[in-house]
Amino acid sequence: MQAPPEHLGSFYLGAEYDLDAERLLDRPLLYDARDLTTHAVCVGMTGSGKTGLCIVLLEEAALDKVPAIIIDPKGDMTNLLLQFEELRPEDFRPWVNVDDARRKGLSVEEYAEKIAAQWREGLAEWGISPERMRLLKESVEYTIYTPGSEAATPINILGSLAAPGLDFDTHAETLRERISGTVAALLSLAGIQADPVKSREAILLATIFEHFWRQQEDLDLAKLILSIQNPPVRQLGVFDVDTFFPEKDRFELAMAFNSLMAAPAFQAWLKGDPLDVDHLFFTPEGKPRHSIFYIAHLSDAERMFFVTLLLESVVTWMRRQSGTTSLRALLYFDEVFGFFPPVAEPPSKRPLLTLLKQARAFGLGTILVTQNPVDIDYKGLTNAGTWFIGKLQAERDKDRVLQGLKGALAEAGQQVDVDYDEIITRLRTRVFLLHNVHDDGPKVFHTRWAMSYLRGPLTRPQLQQLQPKANTRAAAPPPSAEHAQPAPAPRASAPPAAAPPQPETPDAPPGYQPVRPPVPPDVAQGFVPVARAIEEARALLMGRLDATATVGDAVLVYEPVLLAAADVHFVNTRYDMDESESLVLALAADAEMRTPDWEAAEQLALSPQDIALEPETPPQARGVFFAPLPAWATDSKVFRKAQKALADWLYRSRRRTLLRHAGLKLTQHPDEDERAFRIRLQQAAREARDAEIDALRKKYEKQFDRLEKRLRREEQELAEDEAEYEARKREEMIGLGETVLGLFLGRRRSSGLSSAARKRRMTAKAKADIEESRQEIAALQAELADLEEELQAAVADITARWEAALDDVEEVEVKPRRTDVQVEQVMLGWLPFWAFAVERDGRVAYRTVPAYRVGEEA
Repeated sequence: MQAPPEHLGSFYLGAEYDLDAERLLDRPLLYDARDLTTHAVCVGMTGSGKTGLCIVLLEEAALDKVPAIIIDPKGDMTNLLLQFEELRPEDFRPWVNVDDARRKGLSVEEYAEKIAAQWREGLAEWGISPERMRLLKESVEYTIYTPGSEAATPINILGSLAAPGLDFDTHAETLRERISGTVAALLSLAGIQADPVKSREAILLATIFEHFWRQQEDLDLAKLILSIQNPPVRQLGVFDVDTFFPEKDRFELAMAFNSLMAAPAFQAWLKGDPLDVDHLFFTPEGKPRHSIFYIAHLSDAERMFFVTLLLESVVTWMRRQSGTTSLRALLYFDEVFGFFPPVAEPPSKRPLLTLLKQARAFGLGTILVTQNPVDIDYKGLTNAGTWFIGKLQAERDKDRVLQGLKGALAEAGQQVDVDYDEIITRLRTRVFLLHNVHDDGPKVFHTRWAMSYLRGPLTRPQLQQLQPKANTRAAAPPPSAEHAQPAPAPRASAPPAAAPPQPETPDAPPGYQPVRPPVPPDVAQGFVPVARAIEEARALLMGRLDATATVGDAVLVYEPVLLAAADVHFVNTRYDMDESESLVLALAADAEMRTPDWEAAEQLALSPQDIALEPETPPQARGVFFAPLPAWATDSKVFRKAQKALADWLYRSRRRTLLRHAGLKLTQHPDEDERAFRIRLQQAAREARDAEIDALRKKYEKQFDRLEKRLRREEQELAEDEAEYEARKREEMIGLGETVLGLFLGRRRSSGLSSAARKRRMTAKAKADIEESRQEIAALQAELADLEEELQAAVADITARWEAALDDVEEVEVKPRRTDVQVEQVMLGWLPFWAFAVERDGRVAYRTVPAYRVGEEA
């Protein structure tokens, strides 16, 4: 099989298959990626080749750089990471099944060689080159997540309890649906048998979530438990909280969640990457990601809990996206049995239904897979536009699939005169029936060879081998602003009894005084607040000292600086920018300071409103002291001069740099980071590519229609010519017989021979007409093939051009106008420092650590 020309947006799934002849046809099965926006269903019994087809589908999505979230209850989808470009036996050896080798009477090495050869031959038969293998490996980043386990990359569920970032009044229905699903999942995980909607447990939890989310406050389990004991609201319905849900009963509910949180096994749920859908779809650099959620190790309750939280997070993410007709991302569910039943209403069912009904508008495709067709809600699946149906053994399975397929046809308003029952009955391994509402009719196809090694389900130890922890990004929950810059851990200290004596701290460090120096009344003063705790400062200092030093107590000292507050306004209608920047700058100047050098100033991590009028006296400090004033600090003219110099410097130096793509007319939003811009750029390029390819296909349609009409006409003429030829041959044979008989009976010889010759000429002419029609048909078929090749080449050019265009990003600068620079004030400022007494070799010296933060530490 010759692989089709490589171009994005078209998935190479296999080749069309002739069920009657039981052979492959020389027609690749190409599936339009955009058809997945109307979702897909894949059903088939064990051994039907269903897993192979879905692996192939996800490989093609990866080649198209479409990000995906993959829910993997059995462990099969982890095979996507078993991609070996060189296909060497040693690549396969760690992953082959030892039991399979033993059953075949082979050593592991021999079996690995056999599998490697099988994969080389299989890929070659389907025209898959090493270059395509390399592209697959580079197109996306694969990450295996193991919720509730550290076997691969753990996932932190606390993010799912955080406020979604949507205005509650605008998105009330959406957020209440998410709250309902989250509450149901939490109750299920805690083993609480209660109605997830009407029970008092559910009502109380939902009320707590709504209270905090309305205020854009995040929740975690600890805060939720405390809120159960002391609810933030005093009334539920017309009753007060204690009447509706007595305190004693609330305590039991809180204890149930506390027991869950305190369990050592639950700690793994609180580690790792955040449950942030944007992070799951893209790396920090903006590269598409395929996030595989391995949940084979979880109990049924844990699976339901996590899947529900994940699906609810996906729905919320979807609401934030803009509309598109191109495929933006995929949600793949490898075995939906138990999560989407026909009658029951588990917490996972509602978000799945929401995705099937609404995700199309946002370019989010959903693929649901099952080998248990009887236990799926086919009424919900009527929204699926693509059905992949594999081999089915049980009649009831086939009946349910046919029932669901008929519902999908009715939903699409289609009537197809096809005996689906007969086709499904004749399917064999790796042969599937494809029903796509976007195509003219169903197709039967054979799947291509998978580029990933189909090893089968992997175990948790194998996951550790496949994705070592050293390569994972397991981390604590996203840091709050307070902990955004964690301090180095202090060195372990000796036991208290053996600790060296603390040095005595003098009343004031050398050069400092306990009284603030006086300044003239026309010189304004401001104090920068303390933003670094003494414990953090001590840890920073200890990280710089060697083991011979002992750090004692600290005092707070203030150093005089030029302190300025300013606003810079950036306005540019072309780039839709209207943004203001507030600055607080501190400049440590020399004693004379003839001309202030604002280039050397520090930008502080505070707003002008944070500047205090009086110094702080932290309780941890043994005292507060002040450095002496330089000469310039008492001259008000210096501050006026510094104010003018600052305005000039800000006008010359402050810029806003934005990324821009001229071809797509996209410019980075002022509040958009580079990663978000590049993700938006990828989607815009995909949409532009698809639109251009659509326009190209429409342009070629007329030529194809014209040639196909001529071909059908010639095929009809060929059939007529063949019928004419057969009739002429019969007439010629009859005429010849009559002539021979006339000779024997003495009839006129010349007239018989003349008639026979005429019939031979007519037969020869009919034969010539056949040959002429065949030549014309061959010429038309060649012309159609050339036109198809020309179209595919043009599509490939468009795809390559848009792929390369992603790099055509330029930086544009937005400058402020002079009138847009406002220096509010330049004053005498006091910067706080922690001054620690450090003893080394019996001598004490002071070392200072800034007690304020600069802009990068905010």
